[in-house]
Amino acid sequence: MLLNVAAIVVGFALLVWGADRFVLGAASIARNLGLSPMLIGLTIVGLGTSAPEILVSTMASVQGNPGLAIGNAIGSNIANIGLILGITALIVPLTVCSDALRREYPILLAICMLVLVLMLDGELGRIDGAILMLSLVLVIYGLARIALRSRTEKDPMEAEYEAEMPEAISTKAAVIWFIVGLGVLLFSSRLLVWGAVNIAVSFGISDLIIGLTIVALGTSLPELAASITSALKNEHDIAIGNVIGSNMYNLLAVLSVPGVIMPGIFAPEVLSRDLPIMIGLTLAIFIMGYGFGGNGRINRFEGLLLVLCFVGYQAFLFIGADEPVEQTSIVRMLDERKV
Repeated sequence: MLLNVAAIVVGFALLVWGADRFVLGAASIARNLGLSPMLIGLTIVGLGTSAPEILVSTMASVQGNPGLAIGNAIGSNIANIGLILGITALIVPLTVCSDALRREYPILLAICMLVLVLMLDGELGRIDGAILMLSLVLVIYGLARIALRSRTEKDPMEAEYEAEMPEAISTKAAVIWFIVGLGVLLFSSRLLVWGAVNIAVSFGISDLIIGLTIVALGTSLPELAASITSALKNEHDIAIGNVIGSNMYNLLAVLSVPGVIMPGIFAPEVLSRDLPIMIGLTLAIFIMGYGFGGNGRINRFEGLLLVLCFVGYQAFLFIGADEPVEQTSIVRMLDERKV
């Protein structure tokens, strides 16, 4: 057991460090190629901060644990909003000034609805995974259009991304950091999944619950550090944008992996418990942060509500972890069809 815990702790630490080096290398390469800070921030950095979730989901699916991969994707989104954005707003109340960020809110909600529709049949198949991957390409294209438009409109988030760009390094050094970061991510994600699965088996807990709790929280650490740091620098749009962007990539890039690699039926609790919580929290930050008729704002009280929702959800997961859950009629039907 101590070895499994050590694997998770070391895996998390290496995952955070590897993600930082990976993003540094990718952002520096893009900057040396002449891409704008806004474009780099919305696409390359956004996708890079979701690299831990993507690699963990891939490793879990390859090793035959799609529940952990699905739990990681959905659980990370819940942690990003409830814990990370909630804690950030408790520390520094957040104000949304960016028009680009307001354009991202409806996109995230649309992605949530797409995921719900694809998973309503109780199965995440290869076609579902392919649709999510195709949607990822379209979303990246849309974010690139938003970034280019924001540059001409002098969006305030452009200046914030400019200030957050890493110091200029040579392309050779950037490529080295990119490769090193990717290698560390591959190793640490494999180590993390190994430890998490062993603990799940030891305690008789489903890999879905492990993915929704320990793994989701650990893979969200890069977003936690990034959002709090940005908020303390008065870069509120980036603090919120990190969460919005990460959630988009989690649903499209991370959730598509188990569908493509290990398609099949998932636990019915995903539909009855986890997806509704994720969509509810997404709708909450849309109402709080969109700013109908003015600047959006997430104050300390709203941040506290988000944190309490996250804590309550986690407590509910642990309390009900050992309780058998009756299969829904949809899942029973799919099981019979599979047999």
